[in-house]
Amino acid sequence: MSLPKPLVLPFRGLRPAPGQAAAVASPPYDVLSTEEARVRAAGLPWSFLHISKPEIDLPPGTDPYAPEVYAQAANKLAQMIKAGILRRDEESCYYAYRLVMGGRAQTGLIAVASVADYESNRIRKHEFTRPDKEDDRVRQIEAVNAQTGPVLLAYPASPGADQLLRQAAEGEPAADVTAADGIRHTVWVIRDRELIADISATFDAMPALYIADGHHRSAAASRVAAGRFGAGGSDYFLAVIFPHHEMRIMDYNRVVKDLNGLTEAGFIERIGERFAVLPAAAQCRPGKPGEFGLYLPGRWLLLTIQPDLIPRHDPVARLDVSLLSDNLLAPVLGIQDLRRDKRIDFVGGIRGLAELEQRVDSGEMAAAFALYPTRMEDLMAVADAGCVMPPKSTWFEPKLADGLVSHVLD
Repeated sequence: MSLPKPLVLPFRGLRPAPGQAAAVASPPYDVLSTEEARVRAAGLPWSFLHISKPEIDLPPGTDPYAPEVYAQAANKLAQMIKAGILRRDEESCYYAYRLVMGGRAQTGLIAVASVADYESNRIRKHEFTRPDKEDDRVRQIEAVNAQTGPVLLAYPASPGADQLLRQAAEGEPAADVTAADGIRHTVWVIRDRELIADISATFDAMPALYIADGHHRSAAASRVAAGRFGAGGSDYFLAVIFPHHEMRIMDYNRVVKDLNGLTEAGFIERIGERFAVLPAAAQCRPGKPGEFGLYLPGRWLLLTIQPDLIPRHDPVARLDVSLLSDNLLAPVLGIQDLRRDKRIDFVGGIRGLAELEQRVDSGEMAAAFALYPTRMEDLMAVADAGCVMPPKSTWFEPKLADGLVSHVLD
């Protein structure tokens, strides 16, 4: 009988050579469109966007899922290794990774996490995945023979792990990059064998880890591992693991195209059946769960749901995103399916409430809703219950950088 595999392991990271991190580091593949990536990478031959968005180096209009796109990624990765821009560590290491945004820091661990624990739900999920997006990540991993996009994980309260990461994030970093958006990314290599052993033991004692972002990447890694029977390191996937109390979820707001045939007055009257409605003197950012800002052309309103409508013991139904859908979007506006209904769109909180005003005042949208951010404790409760959150429930900031450490499959 085989022994259980560790939850996380050190690995031989593929990372920028000294002095090259700023030239390599790039935004995650899924936050830029092809054209945005093409502009961002212009004149930057070693930007990791040439690997994560390889269609930018092929003729405009190329299908981003065409076989030649994945081949282009593999060719570019090989070129960067041959040129000495990327180098692989000789021994297995952990890496400490600190993100700083607006003076707020979070420090985590770059490691590889167990596919077996993902499949057994010790690494817990809270989202459905789409087969086409999984297929894309599987093809990319197979083409480059590496996991180049980390899965963002959270670990539950562990003062011991926090202390070990503080200890690891000292001294001269291997990479220290401030990106164009002002986010600072700092990486330290953890080579000390005793510290590595302490980190491994501390994480292996944890009951669970939680996927914050990267459900398609982890699902793809699981599929690749199954196809390779776990060989060559495919039984582990690249992850960055932060303490849950340091992670920041921003609001994920909603805008709708029409009022479902209602006048503004009729719309507000219908809302009043389930919410207290008060005028707001300025931009209305909810201050607590159960509050919502509503923007109609030229004015903000504060909505507060009736307390008896909050199902306290249902981890999904009590989320603010669910309360808005179940008590307003569906019964009043007729928006039943957030994934498919073209009458609704979503705006990440990083864009601010002014973006909501612009979308409405331009005439593109009829109304906008500002939500209180989902809390990490809510996400973990949903995952612990084996449930799934509604679409567009969480917007994590800051984003990880691609290219600082990758996991090569041997």
